Amino acid sequence: MTANSSAATKRAAIILNPAKTVEIDVRGLVAKHCVENGWDQPLWFETTLEDPGVGQAQEALAQGADILIAAGGDGTVRCVAEVLAGSDVPMGLLPLGTGNLLARNLGMDITDYDGAMAGALVGTDRRIDVVRARRMNPADEQLFLVMAGVGYDATIMADTNQELKHKVGWLAYVDAGIRNLPGKPVRATIVIDGKRAVRRGVRSVMVGNCGKVQGGLEIFPEAKMDDGLLDVAVLAPHHGRLGWLSVIAGMIGKGRGKDTAVEYFQGKTVEILLEHDDDYQLDGDHEGKGKHVVMTLVPSALTLRM
Repeated sequence: MTANSSAATKRAAIILNPAKTVEIDVRGLVAKHCVENGWDQPLWFETTLEDPGVGQAQEALAQGADILIAAGGDGTVRCVAEVLAGSDVPMGLLPLGTGNLLARNLGMDITDYDGAMAGALVGTDRRIDVVRARRMNPADEQLFLVMAGVGYDATIMADTNQELKHKVGWLAYVDAGIRNLPGKPVRATIVIDGKRAVRRGVRSVMVGNCGKVQGGLEIFPEAKMDDGLLDVAVLAPHHGRLGWLSVIAGMIGKGRGKDTAVEYFQGKTVEILLEHDDDYQLDGDHEGKGKHVVMTLVPSALTLRM
């Protein structure tokens, strides 16, 4: 809430991704909850392909919104958080996407739209960490909330069949994962908090602020979004058809064994340098290719209301 707001004049801004179709009247739902809780009529902003949410969130702040509610998938959430990080204006979530990774990691029931709206307007505020990821060009800096990765996991995001995704949801990622299991490792150097942790061939490097990804798979069992730490998983399956079994075993064992197929690290900054360009993803969105990225955790930078 802004300093000059009162209970009678609070106003929510809804950043809506119109491409996310759900079997509810989103505008009617929001209007109902605003009336029931004594809020003014909400401000509405729709995202576009050219601007998936950043410009709309900036305009909502300029118009004095007391809360910005991201109504869409993880991409919309990430764009709204990009604008709100570092401010005192809270973000609410109305999950309308396929993955809804942040909402799932927060323990939200993503089918309870009434609960999500009520929480956004009159719920409890919670501060969480965010992560700034910067590639070679400083202008390429982006924010993420759940997980980023280079290599195999990002290739899955790039190669997911969108038509299949609309039909079966997160299972489309499984299809892409199986199709891309064969592949060659890329030589990587990974520096954590200024100290070299890894220098060898890998298939994937994942950096997490939360623990769970698509399908409820828990990549980072120790991750917490308010602990001031990044969690890093390095996947390097052994050669041969059964090499990925060692990765599965390592993940089940949380990397505690001597097998280097999976290694876990923690830190506040992570620098990844690859021998050549590879796929790159943020919160499940493929962001092209790269071979050098620096990720820095910003503690307690974003306020969530839920």
